[in-house]
Amino acid sequence: MIKILIADDHALIRKGLKQILDDSSDMRVTGEAESGMQAIQMSQQNDYDMVLLDISLPDKNGIDVLKQIKAVKPDMPVLMLSMHPEEQYAVRSMKAGAAGYLNKQSAPAQLLTAIRQVGVGRKYISSELAEQLADGLSEGYQELLHQTLSNREYQTLCLMASGKKLSEMAEIMSLSPKTVSVYRSRLLEKMKLKNNAEAIHYAISNHLIE
Repeated sequence: MIKILIADDHALIRKGLKQILDDSSDMRVTGEAESGMQAIQMSQQNDYDMVLLDISLPDKNGIDVLKQIKAVKPDMPVLMLSMHPEEQYAVRSMKAGAAGYLNKQSAPAQLLTAIRQVGVGRKYISSELAEQLADGLSEGYQELLHQTLSNREYQTLCLMASGKKLSEMAEIMSLSPKTVSVYRSRLLEKMKLKNNAEAIHYAISNHLIE
């Protein structure tokens, strides 16, 4: 029996996932967290076989939560769930230690397959992501500019491209506007972009926003 902790801030999504998983004979949802900090605490205090982790949590970025869980329990598999398309966060999640990445719009059967695959110690990559990685290799893979950014810089870039103001970005990231400005300056410098408009154009061109 695979014991699973679900971390998602939407009660309806948690309920839907729980119903799908509990209907399966080989897995059970034995814990639910609605914030990043709660997910970290529960994963440390209880025994789970796996964590299903939403990448967009209200208090902490999902990748930061993933890193903290893996720091304490390196053998705990974490499967990332997201509304964002694969090209936005999948590679970054896998580099941070995720065992797999799944879009929330995936079919229930795909979710069950992913959990079983991760449950036996394997990685799970969707066919869409596998195709993107293969395309990148066949074209002579070169790391894209945004993949050189830190997670915070990348989050800043995505929020800028979504049209968020500095104050809104600071609130979402739980940081001061001054700190967000530093991240914005750093990402422009790293990516050799002159201004916000160029950064937004880059993000849209590379499908970093939905």
